[in-house]
Amino acid sequence: MKNKNDVSVMLREAGILFAITLIAGLVLGVVNELTKEPIRIQQEKAVQEACRAVFAEAASFEEMEYAPADELQQELSAAGVKLGRVYRALGSDSAMLGYVLESISTQGYGGNIVLYLGVTNEGTLNDISILEISETAGLGMLAPDELVPQFHDKKVESFIYTKAGASADNEIDAISGATITTKAVTDAVNGGLKAAKALTEGGGGNE
Repeated sequence: MKNKNDVSVMLREAGILFAITLIAGLVLGVVNELTKEPIRIQQEKAVQEACRAVFAEAASFEEMEYAPADELQQELSAAGVKLGRVYRALGSDSAMLGYVLESISTQGYGGNIVLYLGVTNEGTLNDISILEISETAGLGMLAPDELVPQFHDKKVESFIYTKAGASADNEIDAISGATITTKAVTDAVNGGLKAAKALTEGGGGNE
């Protein structure tokens, strides 16, 4: 009799646990469905704000398909850089003004650093905007304040970072104590510049 009671208790407890797990799963599923669309809308809003921040002259942004050539892809990969979304920056008359590119460094100290950069048809880097970053507080997390302004309105092939004080347009002052973050941001910007140049010279990529 005791054994039957033990089995009955075990089955009852297992049933309760199963019911709790099932209900929790259903609740999570419902919550996920309810929040998925608002999250998507917020993410898209953040992207549009980043686009406007780096290409203020543009009236609209048209997403396009772009796959870097193998040589450029290998070069980006070697630097720990991946390209994300790419947009044409269009004027009020729909004239092509340049590109906005999402460039991702996988070499940040605390993980990926996602930034957007706006590049004109003439190759001028308007600005960059850091969309995602999780570096060390007080060091790498200073990148939006200390690094971003240094890239404003620069027309160079690529950037290098220095610890001795920038003395040329292509030089960026490194954040003290955050060389890894500085390098990651600089590499991401350089990758975006190379892709923008390839797009301009190649006639605008794929539709």
